[in-house]
Amino acid sequence: MNMSRPRLGARNNWLLLLPALALLTVVLFIPLIQSFVASIASSPDSATWTLDNYVSLFTDGITLKVLGRTGYTALAVTVICLVLGYPYAYVMTRVGPRWRGVLLTIVLIPFWTSTMARNFAWIIILQDGGPLQQFLAYFGLDRVVLYGTTAGVITAMSQVMLPFMVLPLFSALGGIDRKLLLAARGLGSSPIVAFWKVYWPLSRGGVIAGLILVFTLSGGFYVTPALVGSPQQSQISQLLGQRMTELLDFAGAGALGTLILVVTLVLVAWANRLGGSVHAIGAVAETGRARPGEDKK
Repeated sequence: MNMSRPRLGARNNWLLLLPALALLTVVLFIPLIQSFVASIASSPDSATWTLDNYVSLFTDGITLKVLGRTGYTALAVTVICLVLGYPYAYVMTRVGPRWRGVLLTIVLIPFWTSTMARNFAWIIILQDGGPLQQFLAYFGLDRVVLYGTTAGVITAMSQVMLPFMVLPLFSALGGIDRKLLLAARGLGSSPIVAFWKVYWPLSRGGVIAGLILVFTLSGGFYVTPALVGSPQQSQISQLLGQRMTELLDFAGAGALGTLILVVTLVLVAWANRLGGSVHAIGAVAETGRARPGEDKK
């Protein structure tokens, strides 16, 4: 009798997922299915199917170009956030509780600020005659205007996306036992080798989580490219919005949205596979932290 109760409790726990699944079905899955059906229908009132909308995405000479620009922008933002966020998260794990709170507050400040306010601030900073241009002029770089360019969009988006990289990294780096680094140093490893062979593999789970989060959000970001960028350097989200609101091409927009979803899922699956060895590395680390004599029980 007692052995069957845990199984019944575990089975009933699945019922707790029903409200979330119902909400996802209504607000996500059903609209996705409707969008996909509209993309393959020859006409709104027709029951025949066609792939013309998907074929046009690869032959119109615009979609693939915009998709490539979006991928390049998202990749650049992701790399910049990783380069800036990894040392910052590392410092957060090394300082005391008071300074850690200060650094965490700095990370969270963008979440307390309006997205529109931040983007309009970047317009002022990046525009012709703005503070950034005046700063670069001191180094002989005159007439550098980033407003309305892909470089300006990357700069502004990097600031917006940086917290989404720092927080997963801080969570991952904070759980690494620093005694493993001391053990590596005691065995004769240099600081660089100890970091690359011990610290980096243990932090790779947080790195991959941050990469996936920043890249997927950057690929679908709309506000910053629309305000800081230009129509000539538009991103895929702007193209999708144009098809929906200006051209009223709902079938083409559905096909474009489905293509974006498939590309994103493929990239996320590839990133998860790339980080598949993280769990094995974590298991080894947990074994290394076992108390003496624990394996004798």
